[in-house]
Amino acid sequence: MGTGEKTDPKRPPRNAEHVAIIMDGNGRWATSRGWPRLVGHRRGAERVREVVRACPDLGIRWLTIYAFSTENWKRSTEEVLGLMAIFARYIEREADRLSVEGVRLRFIGDRSRLDPKLQKMMAGIEARTAAGTRLNLTVAINYGGRDEITRTVRAIARDVAAGLLAPEAVTEALISSRLDTGDLPDPDLIIRTSGETRTSNFLPWQAAYAEYEFSETLWPDFGAQHLAQIVGQFGHRERRFGGVVNA
Repeated sequence: MGTGEKTDPKRPPRNAEHVAIIMDGNGRWATSRGWPRLVGHRRGAERVREVVRACPDLGIRWLTIYAFSTENWKRSTEEVLGLMAIFARYIEREADRLSVEGVRLRFIGDRSRLDPKLQKMMAGIEARTAAGTRLNLTVAINYGGRDEITRTVRAIARDVAAGLLAPEAVTEALISSRLDTGDLPDPDLIIRTSGETRTSNFLPWQAAYAEYEFSETLWPDFGAQHLAQIVGQFGHRERRFGGVVNA
């Protein structure tokens, strides 16, 4: 059940131009079938392809997906290595299709801990798809919201200490511009699958006024029809951003 503002079926629907998704439930989907968790992650990667293709027709211009958090390193070595292999395979297989379909792919998060070969692949597909304008796809890998804010504040502090930036110049707008998502709009709608109702350190700064929807569906079963239904419901929500909507 969603947690957004009340809906108004009489008001013309608005688009959720930036949708962010916490793709949860891959492991549970697999283990409930007696399969290894990595089978669920591979199935989840296939769902990404379907959802990406559905976005433009739903009016979505930016899609941000949570692929691997800074906390996911706590998982077994086998699962972490398997996930990294799935990321690399996704980049290899999707590069041509994303480029042809006008999808621009970018990554956010701390890349320094990732394998150098994977980092090189990430940079390569970013450059290859840079001209895409049909959909902006952002993948959060080794991403944590608190880590992102900490890295940003540390960089700003260095500039202040060096005399390059006055303390009074540190504004909300400046901080936003220095985050990993500095050239992206804030998300309108954040979806989490699998029935969990945590935000899990995902875009805490950017999501200050986002609408949330928590779906019971596990990510490997989440398809274009689920996305369309949620986006359609979002279209009739009142978003007041702390203000009052006139009657």
